[in-house]
Amino acid sequence: MHMTNDGSLHLRRIDSPIGRIEVVSDGRAITSLAIEHAGSLPHDEEAEHGDAVLDRAADQLAEYFAGDRHDFDVPVELAGTAFQLAVWEQLVQLQWGEVISYGELGHATGRPTAGRAVGGAVGANPVPIIVPCHRVLGVSGRITGYSGGEGIPTKSWLLEHEGIAHTVPADTTAVQLDLPAA
Repeated sequence: MHMTNDGSLHLRRIDSPIGRIEVVSDGRAITSLAIEHAGSLPHDEEAEHGDAVLDRAADQLAEYFAGDRHDFDVPVELAGTAFQLAVWEQLVQLQWGEVISYGELGHATGRPTAGRAVGGAVGANPVPIIVPCHRVLGVSGRITGYSGGEGIPTKSWLLEHEGIAHTVPADTTAVQLDLPAA
């Protein structure tokens, strides 16, 4: 966790079409982003203490959800293993509306047979949306899972928002997520 000088967390929450979003920074870069799950966020008990990088991230996320922003230029600081960092670096290269498969990610990181490890790294992404892990699909454009928000329905909303064709597993319970007003 990253604390301000008074011991409080650098934290900002925003409302979005996929639920509340909580963004945390170290004062210089975004270090985590969480999407509301079952009505809660990881630091709901903490008061918000914004900073310039959080304000910038909140503005860019609002523009993204309005359809006015297709990429992010807010600084991000990711902490993970060398393999996770390699996977996340590949994700950052993806553009709006562009997808990659787990297998292609494995090839791009020099581990073509590490599908399960690639999936684990994608799922461990601490800054979803900004580091666009939702743009990773299984074979034939199928959603295989999503660890943010309400899971597969959240990922499906993000993909639809970007105009990305995909299929949803038949056993998924649909959750209605409303698009932002134009």
